[in-house]
Amino acid sequence: MPVEMIGWIAPRVSSELIPPSGPPFDAEIVAETARIHERAGFDRVLIGYFSDAPDGFLIGAHAASVTQRLGFLLAHRPGFVAPPLAARKLATLDQLSGGRLAVHIIAGGSDADQARDGDWADHEARYRRTAEYIGLLRRTWTEQQPFDHDGEFYRTCGTWSEIRCRQVPHVPVYGGGGSEAAIRALAPHVDVYMLWGEPLKETAAFMERVRREAARYGREPTFSLSTRPILAATDEEAWDRARSILDRVLRNRADAPPPKRQNIGSQRLLRAASEAELHDTCLWTPLAAATGAQGNSTALVGSPETVAKALLEYYKLGATTLLIRGYDPRPDAVQYGEALIPRIRDLVAQYDAGAESQVQAKGGRQQSGSAAEPRRAAPAS
Repeated sequence: MPVEMIGWIAPRVSSELIPPSGPPFDAEIVAETARIHERAGFDRVLIGYFSDAPDGFLIGAHAASVTQRLGFLLAHRPGFVAPPLAARKLATLDQLSGGRLAVHIIAGGSDADQARDGDWADHEARYRRTAEYIGLLRRTWTEQQPFDHDGEFYRTCGTWSEIRCRQVPHVPVYGGGGSEAAIRALAPHVDVYMLWGEPLKETAAFMERVRREAARYGREPTFSLSTRPILAATDEEAWDRARSILDRVLRNRADAPPPKRQNIGSQRLLRAASEAELHDTCLWTPLAAATGAQGNSTALVGSPETVAKALLEYYKLGATTLLIRGYDPRPDAVQYGEALIPRIRDLVAQYDAGAESQVQAKGGRQQSGSAAEPRRAAPAS
């Protein structure tokens, strides 16, 4: 299937290399970042959620108003907006954007960060709540009559929404998490299960765990894989650039050691970093170690050809969505659009065509064998 490419949008320019400056919300930065990604050929951009950040619904609405095709993946944490209200807000934004919205449900990986917004539920409870929350979203989007709900975290009576998603049956639901609690909560509900960039072997094993859990509920989610490509014209130049980025990150953090992370996904990335700096062909982990694996933090380093081939290997495993974000966000998005995204799409198209040809050839051989069956001599009695 066609690969979905996702980028990143924020209300001001910042990264591990670029300290935040200026106001926390700049409407023109939102607009120009959205236009850059649309011109670069991205399918969507992720709008992140942070306990101290501007509201993502409004960022998405503004970005949608200045673009025509670009889709939006809105990160949303259960626990702060009641599910029926969240369903109506999401449906309204889907209508406003012309059916370009998807939602990324995040349970929250840090007790301290949750507490800043007034949530005191522990890790296990947050994921149980997330499962109930997604179920209520879907019912609010799709039920044809008012309904009641009485669950562990939410109780509603006569729930009904007049506003419905423009997309049928509703906006796509994404979600991710590295723990068993995350798999139990999300695999039965999400359309796309999101992963960070781990080595191929570990990625394949994790996908299989998600598939087994989803199959118990008759579901077959697809997968998203997030990495931080570092590109240059040649592999050697890309490695020089990668080491320069690492040096700058370490200098910026010289007075502050990497914070310890609670969430299992970050711990998985740090474990990969402790095992080796380089995995597979070009998956580089020192930047994850240097930042404490705060989110998407493993890099794919090389020429556009090298990195595109590395991303194809994740696609072969089942990652039909690829989220890529640079350390210099807007120039890197331009570079991805010029040099990386077209190569990925070409490789995926070639791979899919080859896989389809193999299936057709196999089917032809089976039919040929079936046709020959009557001509076999009958066994002696």
